[in-house]
Amino acid sequence: MDLNLIWFVLVGVLLTGYAVLDGFDLGVGILQPFVRKDEHRRLFLNAIGPVWDGNEVWLVTGGGALFAAFPEAYATVFSGFYLPFMLLLCALIFRAVAIEFRSKEPWPWWRAMWDWAFCLGSFVSALLIGVAMGNIVRGIPLDAHHEFAGTLLGLLNPYALLMGITVVLLFAMHGAIYLVMKTEGELHDLVRGWVPRLIGLFLAAYILFNFYTLIDLPHIYVTVRTRPWILLVIAAAVLTILNIPREFSKGRDFAAFASSCAGMALMMAAFGLTYFPNMVLSSPAPENSLTIWNAASSPKTLGIMLIIAVIGVPLVLTYTACIYYIFRGKTTLTKHSY
Repeated sequence: MDLNLIWFVLVGVLLTGYAVLDGFDLGVGILQPFVRKDEHRRLFLNAIGPVWDGNEVWLVTGGGALFAAFPEAYATVFSGFYLPFMLLLCALIFRAVAIEFRSKEPWPWWRAMWDWAFCLGSFVSALLIGVAMGNIVRGIPLDAHHEFAGTLLGLLNPYALLMGITVVLLFAMHGAIYLVMKTEGELHDLVRGWVPRLIGLFLAAYILFNFYTLIDLPHIYVTVRTRPWILLVIAAAVLTILNIPREFSKGRDFAAFASSCAGMALMMAAFGLTYFPNMVLSSPAPENSLTIWNAASSPKTLGIMLIIAVIGVPLVLTYTACIYYIFRGKTTLTKHSY
């Protein structure tokens, strides 16, 4: 198999792992202000406490793989999205600090301040991830030297903002289902009541976003028409997403969460199959696009990195599986809790 294709798939898998895993703890942060009791807010933090930092490893490895395998694509995206990505970095930092500092003091104003930092950091992170993805799907202006030729305001277009809102709602729904699995008693009943409304809001945004895609992005329609088998992946994604409310209504919370994870993975797969072979699509001049061939490192570099990935990725997967197995079950508060 072509090394460029292997690395295209591997980068996609790593970024999908980040979306699925960090998606639910970003969703927990988005939902934090909707509970009032200090005990409930602590349970929110402790539901993700053992895993949130491990989840972000997937973003680091995905970004590192993109930098090493497709350096020109990495340079173009990070220079073009410099300010949004710096804001994303600040949001992730403040979110992490809020998790660690929130319960260090008992003062109500102290905890309220870090609660809002946790919420805003999670919301802004989810929104910016969606806006960045929306611009990548839509295409960004590149010149003949593959350098970003647009403006910051141009990145805040309606399509990208709609995708940002859709991602926020997706992560909130994903996080709420995770909380239902991890909590019990009063908090469990409260969060369980949120889930149907969050599912409805996400489905409404998802349907609107897809209609907007068909209207605003004709190149997506052309690509799907020339690769009709992509429709099978899209159909599988839609059916999997529609299975979430079905499983949840039957009380099968883990199956609903698994469907949410699978739906996100299938949506990312549909994006990758539709976007291939582009790494950064240039619009309105597609001839300036960066592909998996003109943006890639040398074959020797890709080969050496593949050996490292074959060793490293199973270790990450093993670590992740162990952490989730060790901290399975309901969340309780102890003297060592956040």
